[in-house]
Amino acid sequence: MSTQETVRLTTGQALVRFLAHQWTERDGVREQMFAGCFGIFGHGNVAGLGQGLLQAYTEAREAGVPAGERGPDELPYYLARNEQGMVHAAVGYARAANRTRMMACAASIGPGSTNMLTGAALATIDHVPVLLLPSDVFANRVPDPVLQQLELPTGPDITVNDAFRPLSRYFDRIWRPEQLLASAPQAMRVLADPAETGAVTLALPQDVQAEAFDWPVEFFRDRVWHIGRPVPQPDALARAVEAIRRARRPLLVAGGGAIYSGASEALTAFADATGIPVADTQAGKGAIRWDHPAAVGGLGATGAGSANALAAQADVVIGVGTRWTDFTTASRTVFGPDATFVNINVAGFDAAKHGAEMVVADAREALTALTAALAGYAVEQGYAAEVTRLREEAQRTVDACYGVEHGPLPAQTAVLGVLNEAVTADDVLINAAGSAPGDLQQLFRASAPGQYHLEYGYSCMGYEIPAAMGVKLARPDAEVYALVGDGGYQMAPQELATLVSEGIKVIVVLVQNHGFASIGSLSESHGSERFGTAYRTRNPETGLLDGGPDPVDLAANAASLGADVLTPGGLDELRSALRKARENDRTTVVVVETDLTGPNPPGTAWWDVPVSEVSTLPATQRARADYERDRTNQRYYL
Repeated sequence: MSTQETVRLTTGQALVRFLAHQWTERDGVREQMFAGCFGIFGHGNVAGLGQGLLQAYTEAREAGVPAGERGPDELPYYLARNEQGMVHAAVGYARAANRTRMMACAASIGPGSTNMLTGAALATIDHVPVLLLPSDVFANRVPDPVLQQLELPTGPDITVNDAFRPLSRYFDRIWRPEQLLASAPQAMRVLADPAETGAVTLALPQDVQAEAFDWPVEFFRDRVWHIGRPVPQPDALARAVEAIRRARRPLLVAGGGAIYSGASEALTAFADATGIPVADTQAGKGAIRWDHPAAVGGLGATGAGSANALAAQADVVIGVGTRWTDFTTASRTVFGPDATFVNINVAGFDAAKHGAEMVVADAREALTALTAALAGYAVEQGYAAEVTRLREEAQRTVDACYGVEHGPLPAQTAVLGVLNEAVTADDVLINAAGSAPGDLQQLFRASAPGQYHLEYGYSCMGYEIPAAMGVKLARPDAEVYALVGDGGYQMAPQELATLVSEGIKVIVVLVQNHGFASIGSLSESHGSERFGTAYRTRNPETGLLDGGPDPVDLAANAASLGADVLTPGGLDELRSALRKARENDRTTVVVVETDLTGPNPPGTAWWDVPVSEVSTLPATQRARADYERDRTNQRYYL
């Protein structure tokens, strides 16, 4: 090989230095690609990657870089409490940064690494960039089987980290140091690609992490990954324009891609010019302001009556940056039989769904081009009047849900009304699984892109608190609210301790209803009689969990992790508590009790959850009859 300048480093040291010199650029804005590394050390990485992180920090201080500032070869480190939680935090960070900046996550061999699998699936499903660095077995195999090593007689090259393969958009195991020279740039390419991005995994054998190699200095030069904006092909644009011009009842559906591309202004201009109503998905809420005359609210299984009524009669549906999940399509029942589709997406895989006219392009660029190409087109006055009427009806529904009087415990919808008052356009509200996402899609009045942060691709309980940490790191000037139910809280409260130790302030609104409100309601409507969906003690008389309430004190638990805790007794006290939490400079948990059984916003669409085909239970028999009736509305969009 040709002679070139080299520097001798371990693989762990080299990887840290390489990541510190990666940059992204979009629209002329250049940013450091990696804001830092979440990690938990064990014997698999403490002396490898962990030593590399420490050495980079120490060398920066020795070079005169003040503590709190970042050295040129340094990757800031954050100690997490749970490996799944740190991946969720990294996802929250990348989403808040519109996928132009991200975090790495480092874990030790065995359970430390496999704890990241859920986060990997979430990141890939949601198309959010996260770099995962699980430790692995010895490459030299001398001490095999090492602690926490899975042995399979079918082959010694298989480890538990192979479970990351189907969950990652790029996977490699670095068996030799020099393999990093080829693999690391490929990993960066995938992370920076809006169409391909997701979890990227570089598995690091523990001996290779500590092994030295003479690295080309060129490997550590600043590298800029340019995030482009693919423009629509002229013929694809022409076909889309032709389809829209023929439409008499068009509907646009804004997904997460509309927000990631920064297409809010272009979307608003498109709606202003054409009058085409705009519905949104969970990921797309906020792409257009809730009070815009064309904004008709959430679409699908938990969507607004306005959007779902328009979808039922739509002849052309324009999907912008959406992957058409079952909640958005109400399990393929929300659109009428004559609907045709135009899909705008950077990923051809998603653009092709539902037999659509495909426009494979950046959302902002495509909407700008469509607006120009549709000059002179506008929806008919009668359709515009119908949109206005449906919008007004939907907003009256929201007002009624926010103002519902319910006792002795308040309804969750009323709690969300108070929260909607508190969260400004400059703030971020985070939520994931449970009943709250369904209520929020219909009720939350989002005023800005990035204000509404819902993880509903994987619908992962326990996402909210760690994600809030990531969002706050990405947007330190915003007030960040994590709305979490008691079910989600009990799965992953640990990162409260990380927030406290790092001095990161978020506001956690913990809704305590002593059970699973969403699944309880689903269970009741599907013939399973709320079985196993409430937090109760085991009743010796029935043998079921239908005794007294669990004696779990979540407020005391949050306080034990170092957070400030407020326990308002009603809606007025909740308003006061949220004001106090906002004024506080520390992480504050606001615990509010609500009624487990509702009331909830009115449902206007269906979701396919199969009911037992045969049963001795009358409730199940009735639910099956309803299911057979409702599924007749399902269709393929071809």
